[in-house]
Amino acid sequence: MADFLDRVAKTPLVKPAADRGRLIFAMDATASREPTWSSACQIQNRMFDETAALGGLEIQLCYYRGQMAFSATPWLRNPEDLKRRMCEVNCIGGMTQIGQVLAHALRETKRRKVNALVFVGDCVEESVERLCQQAGELGMHGVPLFLFQEGNDPVAERAFRKMAQLTGGAYCPFNAGSAQQLADLLGAVAVYVAGGRSALEDFGHRQGGAVPRLLQQLSRG
Repeated sequence: MADFLDRVAKTPLVKPAADRGRLIFAMDATASREPTWSSACQIQNRMFDETAALGGLEIQLCYYRGQMAFSATPWLRNPEDLKRRMCEVNCIGGMTQIGQVLAHALRETKRRKVNALVFVGDCVEESVERLCQQAGELGMHGVPLFLFQEGNDPVAERAFRKMAQLTGGAYCPFNAGSAQQLADLLGAVAVYVAGGRSALEDFGHRQGGAVPRLLQQLSRG
């Protein structure tokens, strides 16, 4: 994790418009996630608001649902576009497809650098070994994973912690009933993508809550 912190410390605090930070925002859209999806639709603008002074952000929404349905939007630069696309999605029961998310992120960063991937989910129903292999590939390409777990499924926790470790990212659980907690975590990663470690530390000092715990986890790596 020390290497990760060294990398982000070297990230410029302000990026030109042509070189905005790029963040993949991936969510489990299976039936169990419907309440949290609705909350995320309302708080996603936090990612854009917190990064406006740092040069802005490009976000690509990815999600899976149903029977092997996986979708990714174009890269978006304003919260209204992201909110509209999120509100068009209905959560449908199905198995997890986290491997699809990771494979997509690898393809995207090979085309043009992706600065981080956020994943919000509550369980893992795939081979953890295979997911860790894919996470390791993303780590080799410099794409940290920030995995936010709703609930307390122990299999998901072990998998998410390991995947974060393999990429120099971070794992954080969040309270499904606290939209503010999730908003803070999403805002923190967006600030990191747009402005680097120093900007994230400033945000943590201002925000408090779950954000300092995220920073502490990175520092312990």
